[in-house]
Amino acid sequence: MKDKNNKVSPVVLQVLPELETGGVETGTIEIASELSRQGITNFVASQGGRMVNELKKLKVKHLTLPLKSKNIFIMRQNAKRLADFIRKNHINIVHARSRAPAWSAYWAAKMTGAHFVTTFHGTYGLGPFGIKKLYNRIMTYGERVIAISNHIKEHILKNYPQTDAEKIHLIHRCADIERFAPEAVTRERIIRKIKEYNVPNDKPVLLLPGRITRWKGQHLLIEALHLMKHQNYYCIITGDAQGRHKYMDELRSLSRQYGLENRIGFFGRYSDVPALMMISTVILSTAIEPEAFGRISIEGQAMGKIVVASNIGGSLDTIQDGVTGKLFQSNDARSLADALDWALSLNKEKAEKIGAAGIKNVREHFTKQIMCDKTIAVYREVVNSKQ
Repeated sequence: MKDKNNKVSPVVLQVLPELETGGVETGTIEIASELSRQGITNFVASQGGRMVNELKKLKVKHLTLPLKSKNIFIMRQNAKRLADFIRKNHINIVHARSRAPAWSAYWAAKMTGAHFVTTFHGTYGLGPFGIKKLYNRIMTYGERVIAISNHIKEHILKNYPQTDAEKIHLIHRCADIERFAPEAVTRERIIRKIKEYNVPNDKPVLLLPGRITRWKGQHLLIEALHLMKHQNYYCIITGDAQGRHKYMDELRSLSRQYGLENRIGFFGRYSDVPALMMISTVILSTAIEPEAFGRISIEGQAMGKIVVASNIGGSLDTIQDGVTGKLFQSNDARSLADALDWALSLNKEKAEKIGAAGIKNVREHFTKQIMCDKTIAVYREVVNSKQ
């Protein structure tokens, strides 16, 4: 099918392991929503999950397959079923977002002549002696390869040198500025979060949201709190431990060791992140390993808050040090303590200036519309290219 400019219109199938929760899943829904808004026929294939309901609201058809499986026989079966679906629905672009389903999607694209696009969402473990590179390399097979940050782009070129740099497109992830905007959060939602998180009315709030896992650096934050000059604060560490009870116990023990029990609140799975950020003074991203992108940093900026983040990974793309937030030396508790002291020492005028710069930064570079427009431009480019 061609449009009024005599260009082939994309018909897109996004393929991922599941639609439960997470950045990959959120990005998939965002693209599906914008494709539908623009009248572009699109589909999603996964093994299912709670976010399938979002597709139903958008009236985007979902194909349920065991795409999370790494069993080669199941992967081959998935490829055949995907190929049937591609032919039936006249799909001309298959966009894979994860390794196991990418192999099935690639085989299906080969069977049907559909174009193949990938998004490199993470660095993916290389394994001992780089043995997993053979498995991971499927993500470089796309006619176009989308990298979600400069960190990911550099990782691809370093570890998969056979990849043509010209086909890599840098498309950052995004913040939903309709949700993540100070004016969008009602007083009622703020009051609800103050009660839920036992927030004192006379202390600045430090917020570290995210999965409770060592690489996210919750232990580093507790070490830094112990080293800070400022001691008048309330720190919220919130996120799902996902069964990591030993690490959770370690965090609680560390807070007791430093006498911080009354200054730190530990909470499980969280909701209404914009309201949670509104009750906070500083938003933290303390990863000790590079994050592929890190939405928390741009969501915090979008809310006009002071963001303090590790100087590795995606944060180097999203934060201008001292202008839209503060970067600290990764995995260095003293550097994090100094960054927090800096943030809490800002006068009202300076804090508001940084907050305004953060909002401007996100609205100019990291909105959902920008991400979707760039992705759809890749679809249009590839579907009208000669293979």
